[in-house]
Amino acid sequence: MKLLSFNTAAGDSYGLVQGAGVVDLGLRLGAEYADLRALLEGDGLAAAAAAANAAAPDHGLDAITYRQVIPNARRIICIGLNYREHAAEMGMEFPEHPSLFSKWPDALVGHEQDVVRPKASSHFDYEGELAFIIGKPGRHIAEAGAMAHVAGYTPFLDGSLRDFQGQSVIAGKNFQHSGACGPWMTTADEVPDPMNLRLTTRLNGTVVQDESTEQLFYSPANIIAYISQFTPLHPGDVIATGTPSGVGAGRKPPLWMQPGDRIEVEITGLGCLANNVVAEEA
Repeated sequence: MKLLSFNTAAGDSYGLVQGAGVVDLGLRLGAEYADLRALLEGDGLAAAAAAANAAAPDHGLDAITYRQVIPNARRIICIGLNYREHAAEMGMEFPEHPSLFSKWPDALVGHEQDVVRPKASSHFDYEGELAFIIGKPGRHIAEAGAMAHVAGYTPFLDGSLRDFQGQSVIAGKNFQHSGACGPWMTTADEVPDPMNLRLTTRLNGTVVQDESTEQLFYSPANIIAYISQFTPLHPGDVIATGTPSGVGAGRKPPLWMQPGDRIEVEITGLGCLANNVVAEEA
């Protein structure tokens, strides 16, 4: 299944992608599961499948406004360095343990929503990533059983303001509407091996990143086991696994995103996350 959060004139909802349309699960299941996070918290994937079975789409994909997959995620946790070639291009030592930072929900937008190059910085970099979404809660999760805690996967754009990142990782990674997540979550049953996906980032149609997730050093199972040592994981938590080489900061001269650009992150079987870059309003 492909599940997404969206908005129409009727308000916010969530649904299941069916062809070129969306079966509105908020209309059918909203009394029990208010949103997609609540659906995951309530172990409601089977209920979602049953509600959408043989149902005609309620909206066309071209008639909705996409929201980030889990708009009200409790935590958005990102891995800073997880591809060796990316660490090398940045001139950084590869970490002995997963290098973590957090994003705030308002740092992200949904598919086809504008990402914002802020007034404070012109060093706006792209980082295409694979993200996964927790479906089953847990603490002190063993690596061997970690994948049972994953609800699904989605493309992720970690927008980074590199000059601010040099001062503070939190600042550089959390400018409002500087990144994106979507277009939807593909459930784990449709992704046999998350370590065998092609991740391609395009800037204005030109490929700038192209790598297999088999090059991830810390796998989703490694990451879950590590994070759950210090904090419980909850349904709807979004975890981005890091970016491969090819980022703008690693190029000579640097390649920064500019207003008017279009950035796309496509992952095998998971769809293509696409966003236009705009300048922050004065």
